[in-house]
Amino acid sequence: MERLKLVLQYFQSNSESISNGICIILALISVKLYTSFDFNCPCLPQYNKLYSLGVMIVPPIILFFLGVLVNRHTGVMMDEWMRPIGNRSKNPAVVKYLFSAMLQRALLAPMVWILVTLLDGKVFICAFSISVDPLLFTGMPNNTGLDVVRIMAKVPCKEDVIFRNSSFRKAVSRYVRCYSQAFGWSILLFLIVLGALGRLIKPCFDNHGTFLQTRYWSNYLDVEQKLFDETCVLHARDFAQKCVVQFFEDASEDQILRLPHPPFITKETDEWEDEEERLHGISKQEQVNQLLDKWYFSKPELDVTRRAHRPTVCVTWEGRDGKTLYSDV
Repeated sequence: MERLKLVLQYFQSNSESISNGICIILALISVKLYTSFDFNCPCLPQYNKLYSLGVMIVPPIILFFLGVLVNRHTGVMMDEWMRPIGNRSKNPAVVKYLFSAMLQRALLAPMVWILVTLLDGKVFICAFSISVDPLLFTGMPNNTGLDVVRIMAKVPCKEDVIFRNSSFRKAVSRYVRCYSQAFGWSILLFLIVLGALGRLIKPCFDNHGTFLQTRYWSNYLDVEQKLFDETCVLHARDFAQKCVVQFFEDASEDQILRLPHPPFITKETDEWEDEEERLHGISKQEQVNQLLDKWYFSKPELDVTRRAHRPTVCVTWEGRDGKTLYSDV
């Protein structure tokens, strides 16, 4: 149970971990889909390869685009690539790094599907049983009246009457399945060796400092977008709250509220000031639209040495004659 908690905490730690978790889930889903998929070869010479290639290619394409869709790096990469330069320059290395990370994660589930189909062998048998030389095996049924091509096309269909109590079909199936599994294990070995060589050779040719900078700014873009979305949600909530309260106040009859001269600033006043500060002085729809346009077309430069300006909220109490009784200015 503790290990499960650690795994869940890892996948919830940051966006990269969440993306890894989603890709692993997609890979497991691809295995489950294949095992629950009822593969029925047509056993016809003109359709066997077409059906097998469809099973081998179409689901990986779907899984690939699904991996691209659910990967957070996709949105961050496209936003960084398509945005106007404005006050902040673009770094092609960051876009390249995000594209590479997105591509690696999106290819995981399709590769799992392809490897599982090759190691299982049914798809390979359906596609290439016609290409096997029947003279390599004994016991081929010769009293069916069918030509050799049609007989070999029926090898994947073990329930066919022409192969009842025949060892020929089993021999051909084992032969083709061996090639399929050898091909699958070769692809897996190639990917593992390629990944290991990439890890070993890459530091010899790349500047590690540059790599750290690229990784830092790619993580920064992800965090910045997330914080911007969260801030927009908070601002929209406070803005909506103010609009709703103002609507009900305007809808009610005018009331005069007599307040005594406050000896000090109360807690309620502090809370009101905090709510006003959350809006950052942005109190109209035109101001919000201008701010969002400015964020997209001219993002602020990456310099935090200057403190952002915050509007000061001042509270003033006036008497009946309009004379100022107290002010916290």
